[in-house]
Amino acid sequence: MMYLRQILTIAGKDLRSEIRTKEALNSSVAFSVVILILFSFAFDQAEGFEAFLGGLLWLAYSFAGALVLNRSFARELQNDCLDALISSPAPPSAVFLGKALANYGLLLVVELLSLGVFAVLYDVRLSGKLPLLLLVSLLATWGMTVIGTTFSALTVNLTMRELMLPVLIYPLLIPVLMSAMVLTTGMLTDVPIATNMVWLRVLVAFDIVFTGLAVVFIDDVLVG
Repeated sequence: MMYLRQILTIAGKDLRSEIRTKEALNSSVAFSVVILILFSFAFDQAEGFEAFLGGLLWLAYSFAGALVLNRSFARELQNDCLDALISSPAPPSAVFLGKALANYGLLLVVELLSLGVFAVLYDVRLSGKLPLLLLVSLLATWGMTVIGTTFSALTVNLTMRELMLPVLIYPLLIPVLMSAMVLTTGMLTDVPIATNMVWLRVLVAFDIVFTGLAVVFIDDVLVG
């Protein structure tokens, strides 16, 4: 019970901080909208264009998500807040899970806002597809969050962390992004979910494995 309270306290602290400043949220939403608008001009929406819809959507999500994840531990650098957080009674795993939970909520907000813009720009009808699309988003976004939060902690003290974080996380996110792209494209083109069930299993397995690894090794990442 105490462990859960520590996680929720850290998540609440990060969410309140973001609500006050809106630095990561505003920049990531604006960035994802700009990417979707540019994609709408760059690609000819002719016959067969539907096959690229999932890829375009998740590329926008992944690029915008890096802005949110990059701020996760960087906001703690002022006034040595990171040292105080590490020295607090909360174990490193609770610190990590709290920050991951806050990032997860912020990423989902960015994705939901961007999805509306995506539906308008690309004339996509989402009626009847939202439950499965939400399931894919929940699973894929958690995978992105776990990897991004872990490497945000790893690169927080680097001078070029804004550049290093995307370089480090995108190769590891290939299974998540591929699965999400295939599943999303299938849903938007009315392909039965059973056809792509293997990709859904990949998302579930990725989330379980990398969440476990992150919780186990976050002590070494934070404390050294």
